[in-house]
Amino acid sequence: MANKPDEDYIELTLKGDVNAFSFLVEKYKDMVFTLAVKMVKSREEAEEVSQDAFIKAYRYLSKFKGDSKFSTWLYKIAYNTSLDAIKKKSNSYNTVTIDEVTVNYISSVETVLDGIEREERAAVINDCLQQLPEDERAILLFFYFKELSLKEIIEVTSMSEANVKVKLHRARKKLLRIVKNTVEPELISHYGRK
Repeated sequence: MANKPDEDYIELTLKGDVNAFSFLVEKYKDMVFTLAVKMVKSREEAEEVSQDAFIKAYRYLSKFKGDSKFSTWLYKIAYNTSLDAIKKKSNSYNTVTIDEVTVNYISSVETVLDGIEREERAAVINDCLQQLPEDERAILLFFYFKELSLKEIIEVTSMSEANVKVKLHRARKKLLRIVKNTVEPELISHYGRK
């Protein structure tokens, strides 16, 4: 059954072939889990969210009309399932006030990050991303890491285009502030003031 388009597996599933849906689960399980773990911040909870997302996708597969890619439709289900899990848990997240970000400020953050090895940089960025509210974290994840288009993000999140653009802009600014506040003290303590 390999190398068929998603639509073929969807059609087979709708005709009653459960094994066809297991191919879709196998193909997209990492994508769904990665999104869930970034949003709910717990591997165990992300596994539950992923499972719930696939159950919902199976249950509502007949509602998939093919207007978008199947992966985008599945992202939307995983995103909403993650938000539901977060609401149930009702954790409070650290938020950072938004200040003016100047070109010099952005370049100073980039300069600081240039001194960190590539793997350390990824770990720092991931830790900093976790400090953002889940909706902003998800939008950054979709845009930069999953490389979804603005249209696809709007479809996944059900937000207006203006709202997605505003959240993306604010999330970038917050992330820059968090990175600067996280990295700079560490570099100062490690290397001393210049």
